[in-house]
Amino acid sequence: MENKQDYKITSALFTDFYELTMAQGYWKQNMNHKVVFDMFFRRNPFNGGFSVFAGIEPLLDILTEFTFSEEDIAYLREQKIFEEGFLDYLKDFKFTGDLYSFEEGSVIFPQEPLVRIHANLIEAQIIEGLVLNTINFQSLIATKTARVWLASRKGGIMEFGLRRAQGSDGAMSATRAAFIGGAAGTSNTLAGKKFGIPVMGTMAHSWVMSFPSELEAFEAYAKIYPDKTVFLIDTYDTLRSGIKNAIKAGAKLVEKGYNFGVRLDSGDISYLTQEVRKELDKAGFPQAFISVSNELTEEIIETLVQQNAPIASWGVGTHMVTGGNESSFTGVYKLAARHDAATGEMIPTMKFSDNPAKTTNPGIKNVWRLYDEKGMARADILALEDETIEAGKEYRYHHTMVDYRRFSFTADSVKPMLSLRLKDGKRVEPRKPEAEQLRLSRENMMKQMEAFDPSYKRILNPHIYKVSVTEKLKDLKIEFIKANLK
Repeated sequence: MENKQDYKITSALFTDFYELTMAQGYWKQNMNHKVVFDMFFRRNPFNGGFSVFAGIEPLLDILTEFTFSEEDIAYLREQKIFEEGFLDYLKDFKFTGDLYSFEEGSVIFPQEPLVRIHANLIEAQIIEGLVLNTINFQSLIATKTARVWLASRKGGIMEFGLRRAQGSDGAMSATRAAFIGGAAGTSNTLAGKKFGIPVMGTMAHSWVMSFPSELEAFEAYAKIYPDKTVFLIDTYDTLRSGIKNAIKAGAKLVEKGYNFGVRLDSGDISYLTQEVRKELDKAGFPQAFISVSNELTEEIIETLVQQNAPIASWGVGTHMVTGGNESSFTGVYKLAARHDAATGEMIPTMKFSDNPAKTTNPGIKNVWRLYDEKGMARADILALEDETIEAGKEYRYHHTMVDYRRFSFTADSVKPMLSLRLKDGKRVEPRKPEAEQLRLSRENMMKQMEAFDPSYKRILNPHIYKVSVTEKLKDLKIEFIKANLK
């Protein structure tokens, strides 16, 4: 059931109905063997060159509490499709498997397993929707925010999307993910409390319109909040009244030892900010700053930065918390291996498709990141579980679609990207306080970004980062393809 305090759903009914009908089928067939599922994604959103991994920490929390309540069982009984024996099984349901994942905030790329689930078949099937729902949305928003942050040249980004987000749970998740992606603060007060994110905001047009004059509105606000005053100057006329009244009200603040700023929420941002800057400087207030909002995207921000628009901070709402022109993250959850009763071993599985991009990579896999002598990331390598990639040793790697493309590389250093997070359904490491964990995830994103060449981070036409497979994994995949063609 939903916890109203922290917007966390722990009811195992949060799954697609067919997961439960399949689960009953497995139960009736005595098919509850061990399996391994991979969660990965197929392409970077926004035609970008990278993505940012987010959502794993709340997912770990939910998985440790994911159960069916008595009310949940009663509801399933009402569907008149489930047997009492199966419902009795669900009464004791909980996730008891192992989970490996990237660290939250990691820079990620298509085809690599971000989350690897080791569990019995029924458990792994029931949690599929939860895994994808949590990781896909937050990774989409973290990626979007990172693009905005990079476009601003790592400037001050304020997340202002509460009123445009998809429901209260969407707003909370989006604020969390946006902070990981580089936002410095949020307008979402509840998220600020829950996640320890700085809360920000000034005045609305309605404040200005509620007073007899614009100047009176500005003076009243400055009197109440002298150390946090940002005047919204486009309610009537930005250049003929807004900036002039802001300077008058701001002068009184400066006399008292305070600073002030102005915000624009409409119009030609490039032209207006240039003119506003001139007016502020002419009035003797070079320290006064300019903030802007109004349906900003990373492309708009990058253009304004290139035009040297004198903007100190950016308020981004709609396009940040909704994904803008990209409605979803392409994460999927596929079976990679299953237990074989005859041999007692885990055997690889592989999904085939007429579309090569949808043909999966078989087996239990790890991901290794290769770095050169300058500490820059050069490639991510998918390897089978029993393989180790060593620094200082040359290996040959192959394209994930098993075509002719290949390359050889000797890494100066290597890093395994997947680590054990849950063992037998319990956290391997103690849970950190929410605010501390979120700060660490944000710092991880910023640190990892530094290890990638700017060509991969371009907003338009980014260079494609190498994600490849080892020779052993390539050979295994070819075996499956040949067997399927017989």
